[in-house]
Amino acid sequence: MTGAIESCVHCGFCLAACPTYSVLGEEMDSPRGRIYLMKNVLEGTLEAEQAQPYIDRCLGCMGCVPACPSGVAYGDLLTSYRAKIESERSRPLLDSVTRRMIIETLPYPSRFRAAAKMGKLGKLVQGVLPDQLSGMLNLVPERLPPPVNLPNLIPAQGEKRARVAFLTGCVQTVLAPNINQATVALLSANGVEVVIPDSQGCCGSILSHIGEEGRAKTLARNNLNAFAQIDGEIDAIITNAAGCGSGMHEYGLLFKGDPEETAAEAFAHKVKDITVFLDELGLVPLPKNQPERRVAYHDACHLAHAQGVTDPPRNLLNAVPNLTLLELNDGGLCCGSAGTYNLEQPEIAAQLGERKAQAIVDTGAEMVVMGNIGCFTQVETHLAKMGKQLPVMHTVELLAQAYR
Repeated sequence: MTGAIESCVHCGFCLAACPTYSVLGEEMDSPRGRIYLMKNVLEGTLEAEQAQPYIDRCLGCMGCVPACPSGVAYGDLLTSYRAKIESERSRPLLDSVTRRMIIETLPYPSRFRAAAKMGKLGKLVQGVLPDQLSGMLNLVPERLPPPVNLPNLIPAQGEKRARVAFLTGCVQTVLAPNINQATVALLSANGVEVVIPDSQGCCGSILSHIGEEGRAKTLARNNLNAFAQIDGEIDAIITNAAGCGSGMHEYGLLFKGDPEETAAEAFAHKVKDITVFLDELGLVPLPKNQPERRVAYHDACHLAHAQGVTDPPRNLLNAVPNLTLLELNDGGLCCGSAGTYNLEQPEIAAQLGERKAQAIVDTGAEMVVMGNIGCFTQVETHLAKMGKQLPVMHTVELLAQAYR
């Protein structure tokens, strides 16, 4: 943590890239301000409780990282700091209840499905609930799609060009299982054999980013073991969720100093977002008889900022005949989802969601695509609030549809 703090020269380049600073205009709600707060807490000149509201309001979107001329590893600092402080503090009752609900439901699809169904009943008394719980209920969909069970092995179509393992995720399997269906169909259509390990589960990034390091390690350790059984037989570990990919790339940091550190780093090295993998592999030519499409692309923060992946999804979309790709004119600011942020900070998240929805509408696009389930849910919610019936799709859904 010390190295990241000392490398910050407080130049202020991060301010324009920070969503919370753009909304609140408060120095302590900027990366520069938060680094100053964390430094003082760690040096013992400031009580952690005084700094905590500002640290909690950080989305962890990493928008400040590419904007920083000094290369401050803000993400590593934030994750490590949150892990340290969460292990030492007690939260107010409502915060504790919200966090407990997140910890015990989101990483587990069957529990999350049950909780979402109960949430629909909770909407009947939404008016008398605290804002934090009402914010959570606002994100509960009116209807959940039925669960989808994918086979353990999906063969390649035509000539076999690669063999990969696929992380199916947790929240996405409940809210949008069709994304995983589209993913394996797209890989198969491109000559890729897909293996889905039975014993895999949540990658742990949801919990790691809110400071629940111990629980995150338990989930991550399970995946290290699940994928280790086929490690020598695959070319990559594929993810279709930006948050999961970013979290798994941080496994080396998560297990630093632990016996699993070497295995975690090797695992992280094999993780690739599906757009990166297919861009490197090269798409099998798409059918030319595609409809005319005007498509806006939204950069998920944990794909663009945390992983530096911006060109691959655009390259793939531009390969679709008759597709016009449109860019958002919002500087790439976060949509407000950011893992569990829209559950814990609903007011700020809503402002960011409204901005993002408006930026999408302003492009004049007929649909919007993206590469993360959290963004998907947030954008869909706020477009609907604006009364805009704009289709929201995952990048792989559009590409798989184009092959059909």
